Amino acid sequence: MMKADVYNKKCEKVGTVDVPERVFNVRWNADLVHQAVRTQTANARPTVAHTKFRGEVSGGGKKPWRQKGTGRARHGSNRSPIWVGGGVTHGPRAERSYELKINKKMRQKALFVILSRRLKEGEVVIVDSLDITEAKAKTLTGALKPFMAERDQALIIPTRDKVEAFARASRNLRGVKSIDPESLNAYDLLRYKQILLDKGAIEVINTHYHACK
Repeated sequence: MMKADVYNKKCEKVGTVDVPERVFNVRWNADLVHQAVRTQTANARPTVAHTKFRGEVSGGGKKPWRQKGTGRARHGSNRSPIWVGGGVTHGPRAERSYELKINKKMRQKALFVILSRRLKEGEVVIVDSLDITEAKAKTLTGALKPFMAERDQALIIPTRDKVEAFARASRNLRGVKSIDPESLNAYDLLRYKQILLDKGAIEVINTHYHACK
């Protein structure tokens, strides 16, 4: 275990808390983090571009003109790729998959690497109790005001019983996102300028992500 500072709702230091070294004291590994983010973004990439082969376009039921005697080049169908409106040769297809794979231990270690680096740089703020009276954007904005003085972005990691309330309150706030401590991902942990972590979520993270020792 190692010590980390704990802050109250007014962003005032009120003490320290023990945090697991396996999660918050891991050496930086840029290659692993890059692989985790690249895998996540590639797997979220939709396959939009799609062209049709000559057998999929409309028309082409009749030979454009007779084979000989016209002085023009011979053609059998206006669905040919060399015709305007015909099929496309070697074009992008919707069947293409951009999926990449990364094993569970590597993905979880990448999370620990990012959390360790950001805690060391003062970008992870551990709050003794993240709570809001109402699941509304206005209420959350007021609660975040002491923490947003220097940074205009925040990723909130509350305890599991408060995940839904924070998700509803933050969905219309620009630069603010709430995430389940059991659904962490490398992209979000890097994207936001600061991470607000509920003290009660530390043990959830430590026990849930057990593949990487």
